Amino acid sequence: MNDVSNPSPQLVIMAAGLGSRFGGVKQLARVGPNGEAFLDFSIKQAIAAGFGSVVMIVRSDIEADVREHLVAQHGCDLPVVYTCQDDLGPPRDKPWGTLHAVLSAAHLIDRPFAVINADDYYGARSFDLAADYLHDIEPGRSANVAFEIGKTVPPSGSVTRAVCAVEDGRLTSIVETEDCRRNMDGTFSAGGLEVPATTPVSMNMWCFDAAVLADFTERWDTFHAAHADDPEAEAQLPTIIGELMAHDRILVDVVRSPERWIGITNPEDYELAREALAG
Repeated sequence: MNDVSNPSPQLVIMAAGLGSRFGGVKQLARVGPNGEAFLDFSIKQAIAAGFGSVVMIVRSDIEADVREHLVAQHGCDLPVVYTCQDDLGPPRDKPWGTLHAVLSAAHLIDRPFAVINADDYYGARSFDLAADYLHDIEPGRSANVAFEIGKTVPPSGSVTRAVCAVEDGRLTSIVETEDCRRNMDGTFSAGGLEVPATTPVSMNMWCFDAAVLADFTERWDTFHAAHADDPEAEAQLPTIIGELMAHDRILVDVVRSPERWIGITNPEDYELAREALAG
């Protein structure tokens, strides 16, 4: 890990999802021209931007595969540590959500950090912006690196996106919105309403100070007490951040990325992602 007297931020990668719609270990899908997975691009771009180390959140059943893949792509000197989300418990077939994932890595986080999904492509400029923000972050502040909806929807079909409301550069609400799409006339819509192509959406790229983990733990305890017997309940970061915002526990700045997001949800998205990354 880094010298805490000069704390380069940590990159926390959530790679414990089941990928049920994709039908395989989506985290390691080889989408790059040299066999890279999405997370390989993120690691390389984050380190180039100034991140000092990587915290990889996995499931115990895929940990060995992820370790082998990262050594093959990055060598043995990559500054990475691993944690298994299912070790945090309580045991359940389905992961408990992205809040739970971050808390499974809390014992490894000791400085400002960014959180991302393993199976998304965020682009080099996004990591530059995140690193710049984390360099001067203060307790009680955080940021969402947001993308334009026009750069996150597929050429056809619809997706769900977390649409952000922003006032004076600060997040005021974040709403999971179904039926986000590119219309036949080139415009864009979300939830049946036409929206500007520049509408900011969250693709789960967050910047935090380590002090937020205490609030996350408190929220997790409350969530689990209410949903312990629900096999489908998930504690998701956007929901918990919204609760903290409502109680004036955190301020969330919106940092707008100019990058085009690339990802795969269904098997048919795979070739589209490969073509985009090849270009």
